[in-house]
Amino acid sequence: MPTSLAPLALLLAAAFWGFGNLSQKLVLADIGPFSAVSLRCAIAAAVMIPLILFEKKPVADQGYWKSILMVSGAFTAAITIQQYAYLGASVTNASFLVNTCVVLTPLIAWLALGQIAGRSEIAATVIAIGGIFLMSGASSGAPTMQYGDVACLVAALFYAIWMVALGRHAAAHGCPVRSACIQFVMAALFSSPFAIGEMPAPASIGAAAPHLFILGVFTTGAAFGLQTWAQRHTSASRAAVIVSAESIFGALGAFVVLQERPGLSTLAGAGLIFCAILLVCVAGPIGSLLRVRASRVAG
Repeated sequence: MPTSLAPLALLLAAAFWGFGNLSQKLVLADIGPFSAVSLRCAIAAAVMIPLILFEKKPVADQGYWKSILMVSGAFTAAITIQQYAYLGASVTNASFLVNTCVVLTPLIAWLALGQIAGRSEIAATVIAIGGIFLMSGASSGAPTMQYGDVACLVAALFYAIWMVALGRHAAAHGCPVRSACIQFVMAALFSSPFAIGEMPAPASIGAAAPHLFILGVFTTGAAFGLQTWAQRHTSASRAAVIVSAESIFGALGAFVVLQERPGLSTLAGAGLIFCAILLVCVAGPIGSLLRVRASRVAG
């Protein structure tokens, strides 16, 4: 697949995630969050395993396994906490709050890799905090942020860590299908003991099957597989910006299917978060263009 298609692959992944947020919410009517994570990741792994046969085998040195385990650990934490968050968060809130990872990713890259955050990233962080403040209802003196909303923010932190770790791993080792499959298997194995504790009945699993199919094949297998491939060809910060379009797809799906009608404060907060996302997206390329032009003039 041409590297120029990386942004399109990330946008497609965002669509899968955004519309898949509906299934993340609806599946919890039949089974618990750990059961949902275990089954969706098992389905995703089953879909991806045959594709490994067509991929060049990586050099499995000590550095490879240390790297992929770090990526898989962050992925497992993020996807598990996000699924749990839907017990107490609306699809609209979850779609926007989880995507605060677009602001957190440059900060994590700075702390972990020494990549200096620019003024646009700092400004975006302040704007996003304001958006979270409005979405919580604190501006009216009566905070309404539920535990699910807080869990979404924690999931966003782990997604930011995951994107930075994934970007470094993908650049060093490649093999996106194998890497994605390992992440799915690890998440499924981690969730399985807790899923057994939830004791989902066969009838409940059957009722959840359509949503599990969507989550396993599209929201997990296809979406995370696409991002794992794309991040070999783009930076973690840029990837975070593009996939943040998930929030728009998720809010649109919730409005049409679930009839969610967010209040003005929530809409204003979501708007600020989206502005923060756009700032990170636009300021970087514009700044680079201005620097190039300045260097040409100076030369």
